[in-house]
Amino acid sequence: MGFILGLAGIIPVLAVNIIFAVAILIGAYHWAREGFEELIHEHAIDIEMLMIAATLGAIVLGLWEEAVTLVILYAAAEGVEHITYARTRASIRKLLDLAPKEAVLIRNGTEQIIPAEQLQVGDMFLVKPGAGIPTDGIIVKGRSSINEAAVTGESVPAEKQEGMKVFAATLNVDGALEVRATATFKDNSLMKMIHMVEEAQEQKGKTQAFIEKFGRKYTPAVFFVSLMFIIVPPFFGIPFNELAIRGVVLLVAAAPCALVMSTPVAVAAGIGSAGKRGILIKGGIHLENLGKTKAVAFDKTGTLTTGTPAVTDIIALNGDEPAVLRIAYTVERCSDHPIARAIVKRAETDKILPHEAVGECALPGQAATAIISGTPWFAGRPEYFTATRDTETQRTIDKLRAEGKTVIFVGTQEKILGVIAVRDQVRPNAKAMIDQLHAMGVATIMLTGDNGVTAKAVAADLGIDDIRADLKPEDKTAAIESLKEKYGAVVMIGDGINDAPALAKATVGMAMGTIGTDAAIEAADVALMADDLSKVPEAIAFGKKALSVSNQNIVFSVAVLAILIPGALLGVLGVTLAVIFHEASELLAVGNGLRVAKR
Repeated sequence: MGFILGLAGIIPVLAVNIIFAVAILIGAYHWAREGFEELIHEHAIDIEMLMIAATLGAIVLGLWEEAVTLVILYAAAEGVEHITYARTRASIRKLLDLAPKEAVLIRNGTEQIIPAEQLQVGDMFLVKPGAGIPTDGIIVKGRSSINEAAVTGESVPAEKQEGMKVFAATLNVDGALEVRATATFKDNSLMKMIHMVEEAQEQKGKTQAFIEKFGRKYTPAVFFVSLMFIIVPPFFGIPFNELAIRGVVLLVAAAPCALVMSTPVAVAAGIGSAGKRGILIKGGIHLENLGKTKAVAFDKTGTLTTGTPAVTDIIALNGDEPAVLRIAYTVERCSDHPIARAIVKRAETDKILPHEAVGECALPGQAATAIISGTPWFAGRPEYFTATRDTETQRTIDKLRAEGKTVIFVGTQEKILGVIAVRDQVRPNAKAMIDQLHAMGVATIMLTGDNGVTAKAVAADLGIDDIRADLKPEDKTAAIESLKEKYGAVVMIGDGINDAPALAKATVGMAMGTIGTDAAIEAADVALMADDLSKVPEAIAFGKKALSVSNQNIVFSVAVLAILIPGALLGVLGVTLAVIFHEASELLAVGNGLRVAKR
């Protein structure tokens, strides 16, 4: 308003300057207060103090238009930066909108609608089809498909039944469920996840910490040099105004705003966006380290594989495959051994009915037995059977074992009916994940306590680069140390508990499938909420993009300073032009940093 009235000649110059003074006081109120607070409480000269000095210098030199332009443009840039940063940090809180605000409480056989915040541990509540789940709990009655994308990032609904856990802000797709609350609304898995992401966004990476440390030394130096331009000239008979103006321009031009903002926005955007996809990165340094990843080491059992054995082959030596499976099912149904459960599950899947049998029992470490039609039948390791094996049968056994499978004979002690092979199953998307990592130029290594034959078989299926088998926990830690020497930045992926020493030793420790598991989240630097290996390259991609964008911003910011500082010293730039270039570079750095959130 002052500028327009002055330009039109409606009011005198003094009145225009008074309006400018009011605009300066209003525009500088927030950022100038921050500068004085930093000076008083931290005894540090921050960027805001450079802007205050530049404004006062312009006023002393009678450059009111330049002073008010500096204040308003800097205030606008700071405002946009603060709003952008706040929105980026708070974006994860939008997940709270997915959690219903009300719950259907079941008490004394009646249903009552209450605010979700009033749910207590142990309360029973009803979740109707299509409704959201208000807090964590265990299904007491009913079965349904649950869309857990909000928490795990997994788009495929999970099948749930009685005794299984459900989590806040997930969506009940079809069946009605009665659930017993295991956490209050304020202490559920979603709230924990949000708090962890917000805390992570506050933690600084090495680059950001270095830039801030550099800024604490650089900013006072700029202030001192600019002050010399104002104080020294009169002692040497140099015209005051000319060099003083250059000193004011230098205060603006040399302020490292874009440099200081080059990393924080990218880190906050990356951590927030990853969190919404079920990838919890516990700090800026871990996001930065993900971007430097050169190798990924995997635990085998429960990570690359499901951790549950399954039948892979049924080979009939006498009779047919269903007959072999039927005998094995009849014998093994009394056993709780993982291999027995795998055989029972396969038989039930194939709708095989067991024989009438008596005397079913297990012989630990050897075989299981049952009497069928008066004949003792066995299912167990080949070494238990006394029947002679021809060359072809032995070749079959060797081939199956070379593939990392456990071989079970089915028959009488004298006659082998058939062979069943069982192996821990490779996760369905494991091969695609390994291929993605290779495409990103990342080496893959398997670290396992399992035997070398099984490890090689799984590694061959997946295309893993390096295998280290028969490892104890301390051996895995030593292996990580050697891998870091070879590759530099190494990510270790495990269950977050058994592999805790190796996770801690790795550049980045990553735990899989940690939804509802506090111990696993605590053990790792990165927690994947879903049991989904595709999140591994996605997490690394977030890190690489954040690192790339941060480096782009740093190079850009340094280039801007390299142009503006000489321009200020040589008198090429005026105050207004310096302010425009300075604030534009700051906004460009912020805008570029936000690209990390877009994947």
